[in-house]
Amino acid sequence: MSNICTICNKQPRVAQIVSNANNKTKRWVYPNTQTMRFKIKGQRSVQRGAVCTKCVKAGKIEKVI
Repeated sequence: MSNICTICNKQPRVAQIVSNANNKTKRWVYPNTQTMRFKIKGQRSVQRGAVCTKCVKAGKIEKVI
């Protein structure tokens, strides 16, 4: 399963963990994506893919059950 949102193309990013001694270690930050069936607003076709929770909360898609 990919961690890329099909609506807004949000994808994993590189961030840094900073210790008290100011040592920096790279780490990955993944978006909260959920695999679901959905319709994009204004379209009739049903799609299946990974959608981030921000797109779901913003109402950019309609869930299809």
